[in-house]
Amino acid sequence: MTSPGQDKVQGTMKSAPSWLGLIPAVFVVLWATGFIGSRLSAPYAEPFSFLSIRFAIVAALLGMVALVMRASWPDRRTTVQCLVTGALIHGGYLGFVFWSIWKGMPAGVSALIVGLQPLMTAILAGVMLSERITARHWAGLLIGLAGVGLVVWPKFTLDDAGITPLTLGANILAMLSITFGSIYQKRFMGDVDLRTGNAWQFTGAAIVTGVVALATESYQITWNGSVIFAMVWLVFVLSIGAISMLYIMIRHGEISRVTTLFYLVPGVTAIIAWLMFDEQMVPVQIAGMVVCAGAVMLATRKS
Repeated sequence: MTSPGQDKVQGTMKSAPSWLGLIPAVFVVLWATGFIGSRLSAPYAEPFSFLSIRFAIVAALLGMVALVMRASWPDRRTTVQCLVTGALIHGGYLGFVFWSIWKGMPAGVSALIVGLQPLMTAILAGVMLSERITARHWAGLLIGLAGVGLVVWPKFTLDDAGITPLTLGANILAMLSITFGSIYQKRFMGDVDLRTGNAWQFTGAAIVTGVVALATESYQITWNGSVIFAMVWLVFVLSIGAISMLYIMIRHGEISRVTTLFYLVPGVTAIIAWLMFDEQMVPVQIAGMVVCAGAVMLATRKS
């Protein structure tokens, strides 16, 4: 027996337009480039300073689009919910990811740790959204952690300065931030206009990252070709394009199913990082990525 909320979601999925089927594949590739963008800007820009400027630009652009298109703006309560969602999904998630990569964390390893989000989402959604939790979820979580261990351990033994308890902890916090943000988005904001809702969410993210940047950084950014390209790509392709795709998929599907797409991101990121930055991975690390992908598939596949 399904709940009324589940019936509503299933009905929405049945009536969804056919072009939605193209979104997942495009989303995976675009989402993977987000880690590459942070790696590209890391040598020249402080992370929270860079992100606060990025989020402010996105919020301004979406706000102007919403005004021109006369989109409906949410009420005061929903506006606060948008700010909270943005602070979690964008500010917390990307803030910790950018900081860890700025500190030397390989982009592929960062993507792998954050890629465990579907496991955490499936478990926490069971508690917070009454979605079903099975033994497969717990088994997948344990197997996924083992896969992360296979990827991370060789780096420790090779004295890789970028993988430290601090950078690992930052990526875990990033994973938890986007997990709670996605659940919060699904729970409270299913009917918010994407244009105005996203404008407020990126405003929330700009506030959070701006405060952190003012408290801990000095807004030192070298505006060279790499940084400008990263900013333009991350603003238009990631913050507007990919994030809108994510919200559309969340709105049209069960959240624990939608986030299964993230298990593909680490592999795509690792390939791009290898091609662009020569980030090498030994065979045991590649095996660890496969283990993690299998764990997420196990935990989130349909019975």
